[in-house]
Amino acid sequence: MTPPVAAPQHTVESFSRAFLRELNYGQGVDLDRASSNDKYHALARTVRDYLTIRWLETLRNQYRDQAKTVAYLSAEFLLGPQLENGMLASDLDEIAEEALRRLGVDLDELRAVEVEPGLGNGGLGRLAACFIDSLATLNVPTIGYGIRYEYGIFRQTFVDGRQVEKPDHWLRLGSPWEIPHPENAVEIAFGGHTEPATNGNKDARTWVPAWNVSAVPYSYMVPGYRNGRVNTLRLWSARATHEFDLQIFNSGDYAEAVRARTFAENISKVLYPEDSTPQGKELRLQQQYFFVAASLRDFIESVLPADFDLTRLPDRVTWQLNDTHPVIAVPELMRLLVDERGWDWDAAWAVTQKVFAYTCHTLLPEALEVWPVELLGRLLPRHLEIIYRINDEFLDEVRAAYPGDALRERRMSIVAEHPQRAVRMAHLATVAGFRVNGVAELHSQLLADKLLVDFAQLWPGKFTNVTNGVTPRRFIRLANPGLSGLITEAIGDGWITDLERLKEIEPLADDAEFRARFRDIKAANKRRFADVLLARDGIDIAGDAMVDAMVKRLHEYKRQSLKLLHIVSLYDGIRTGRLELDSVTARTFVFGAKAAPGYTMAKEIIHLINAVGATINADASLEGRLKVAFPANYNVTLAETLVPAADLSEQISLAGKEASGTGNMKFALNGALTIGTDDGANVEIRQLVGDENFFLFGLTEPQAAALESDGYHPSAFYESDPELKAALDLIASGAFSGGDKAMFEPIVSNLLYEDRFMALADFRTYLDAQQRVDAAYADQDAWSRSAVLNVARTGFFSSDRSIQDYLDRIWGARPVSQNRIG
Repeated sequence: MTPPVAAPQHTVESFSRAFLRELNYGQGVDLDRASSNDKYHALARTVRDYLTIRWLETLRNQYRDQAKTVAYLSAEFLLGPQLENGMLASDLDEIAEEALRRLGVDLDELRAVEVEPGLGNGGLGRLAACFIDSLATLNVPTIGYGIRYEYGIFRQTFVDGRQVEKPDHWLRLGSPWEIPHPENAVEIAFGGHTEPATNGNKDARTWVPAWNVSAVPYSYMVPGYRNGRVNTLRLWSARATHEFDLQIFNSGDYAEAVRARTFAENISKVLYPEDSTPQGKELRLQQQYFFVAASLRDFIESVLPADFDLTRLPDRVTWQLNDTHPVIAVPELMRLLVDERGWDWDAAWAVTQKVFAYTCHTLLPEALEVWPVELLGRLLPRHLEIIYRINDEFLDEVRAAYPGDALRERRMSIVAEHPQRAVRMAHLATVAGFRVNGVAELHSQLLADKLLVDFAQLWPGKFTNVTNGVTPRRFIRLANPGLSGLITEAIGDGWITDLERLKEIEPLADDAEFRARFRDIKAANKRRFADVLLARDGIDIAGDAMVDAMVKRLHEYKRQSLKLLHIVSLYDGIRTGRLELDSVTARTFVFGAKAAPGYTMAKEIIHLINAVGATINADASLEGRLKVAFPANYNVTLAETLVPAADLSEQISLAGKEASGTGNMKFALNGALTIGTDDGANVEIRQLVGDENFFLFGLTEPQAAALESDGYHPSAFYESDPELKAALDLIASGAFSGGDKAMFEPIVSNLLYEDRFMALADFRTYLDAQQRVDAAYADQDAWSRSAVLNVARTGFFSSDRSIQDYLDRIWGARPVSQNRIG
């Protein structure tokens, strides 16, 4: 075995030398002539070199120990900036800053150069990133698997207030954090047909594919917090197996000469290609199979020893399915074992049922992926055959448990017959997985009681809960250095890896000096956010107003429309004299939200938010009192500035619709008070911080279900509430659209006659809760006490705790300590 390379010493002098060496020999420039990008890349590679020594040692130890590994399969990993996280994890932050200072290099300038990887969309990807951070920090052998999207999801811009999607060129200047391994490329097949196997195995078939692509792996290092472990995130990029036809090129048909390359590379171009067309749907399925097929083969053939007995696979790995996107891995593993390894069906199925676990991230039935049988059969014919057999044997089990219950069979079948024949991926995951978990107590309860109730009745022991969490390294230690320093001064720095220790600052909520310092830090964070917003987006906000934040994916169930109705109601009250201007709390309403390109109503709501904002922001009489800020392309980088600045966290989805949320946790941990419904993890936040430190409103999940069952008529709420009526009428009047009454009519009509997520039903209690917010915020010292208690009582929401729950309840893997080197 290759002996370990000694890690470089952590000194200012050695770091300076390493940085200059990377600048000279990596970028090919002297310090005097180096651009900011040159210096950023040199710094990033210097930090990466420190991590690489530990990464290689981690890989050696894992191969030697063959400890059980978590293989985390996720379509998204929203990592955020890597530089500061790498420096913090490797204990280089202070050394690097001092080394650069001595060289006359401004670290803040280099931070500003970094473009965060465009590998995720929202909560799902950010959760995956938090989890792999915690897995490394807890010393758990882990490999994350995903796709290296060339253009991310999209870069959001606004043109006349409307969302316009642009490519996210996050790789334009290269990424110093990735390591390509083209020599380890995996060939992935698609299409074609199947034939009887010739090896005598009655369970096997031979797949004769029509075309294939090459999956090229790129490794990203995932460091644990100062523990010597560096795990791996492996992302796959699609390449053509035959990229270039010289004969066609020489004939003059240059486009046709590279057609195969273009076709193949589409697979890893963008996250979530718009799927309102048949071509878009097919591309999404190609993406999902592409990355899981490459990942399973990589683990079996590259991570495991060549002579590994695959009957022991459950002792060596759990493949965690992060939502339904990777579920096609189930028939792929069966194909590998039966068709390629010659196993009989029963033996392969016994192993398959012990290596997959499934996390469901939704309560919306329409969000559970289904694939038309026609598409699946055309693209992956062997996998459809395998799914059919899994379903046949599963339905035999259902019939045995519930004889004569044909409707139950139809509900539970993996293959739906109506409105079209389609494969229900959540059902496949539930049948194949040995555990199914929700991501908050309420969500897990509703998952078992409603969304997958038939399965929970058949296999009650299969269902469990793991409440989500966020990494305190990024979202407190890095994002909020002022608060981090205050906490560390009070209780030491052990909270960074044991967030429950935040309870130790609870007595300080009654310390007037501590509260005053806490307020000063919040005020400084607000000024920092205002400066960033002005420089980044040209948005000028007051640095001392309440920061009222609602940042999340734009979806009707999240109810940005309800927040907007509150703003319009305030504006209308001031405009008509119903409210005295001086009585209105100074607020900056901050939105951050992307709408899926094909989601028309969500994009209309974005347009209305911007229109209302433009009207309010142009009204000189409201200067310093009301402001609407909607920075385009909200991302992790901006979140790290907004979250510490926020006073009020808007978590206002209809009860029973949000699985968990993680933004709610980030805001609470940074001292924002929550206004919210009893939905998702809001329930647990409220229980922990106390009702007096949480602004609860709205229908409960049973009340919302009963209202829907009885027949919900939103227009009745409109007619009975003068303020609601005035707000909707103002929108309908064209006041925010230059007199064009038709512009926002689809939104008004949707709320009046459909309002699927009951914004109008919750409007009155929401406004009442906002009045309680105003009253509480008027007493800044009491507000600070509540904010400190929010921080002290929400240590439960660490992703470290989430991962420990996964280890205890699902995975059965154990931490494996690293040999500290250097």
